[in-house]
Amino acid sequence: MSFETLLYDVADGIATLTLNRPDRLNAVNGTVIRELVAAFDRADADDGVRAVIVTGAGRAFCWRMLGADHPREAHRLDSLGMWHTGRSADAHEGITSFLETRPPRFTGRPGKDMPPFYPWWTAEDDE
Repeated sequence: MSFETLLYDVADGIATLTLNRPDRLNAVNGTVIRELVAAFDRADADDGVRAVIVTGAGRAFCWRMLGADHPREAHRLDSLGMWHTGRSADAHEGITSFLETRPPRFTGRPGKDMPPFYPWWTAEDDE
């Protein structure tokens, strides 16, 4: 699947989604949102993808909460996600495997192990 506004690449278990509208400073529009959803669905369906990085081409980057009343709302959501992720079985396994100098055995899957507040948006947010 090719995208009009995104670049999608997977290497070493990491999917990198690059907003590719540098001439528009990567501003989010309906196409970007639809393609991001499709890209996340694609990564979610691939158990070989262990992490997703979202970045932007060019000098500007724009994530989902552009219309939020204050950037603090995005910060709170990010912090909550890190809090939950840091307490996951995979986080514990990552630390344990490092201390035991062995390869990690991650068992978490995006399709079933997302934080309890996911998804954090409603369909109305896309309009």
